[in-house]
Amino acid sequence: MPNNLYQQLNQNNLSGIINKFNEFRQNFQGDPQQVVQQLLQNGKMSQAQYNQLSHMASQFQNLLHKG
Repeated sequence: MPNNLYQQLNQNNLSGIINKFNEFRQNFQGDPQQVVQQLLQNGKMSQAQYNQLSHMASQFQNLLHKG
């Protein structure tokens, strides 16, 4: 099983990553769920990729709530 997201991130870069994520979140336009569904339907993202990224997003969300 791969390391969790926190272990994969270099702690020195964590604040920079969080800042970049917040910038992305503020500038994102559209419905995220619809974008993901389109990627799945168009074959640009596999179900396995979706599952992996969904797990990573949950871990990232937990990091944001702890920080």
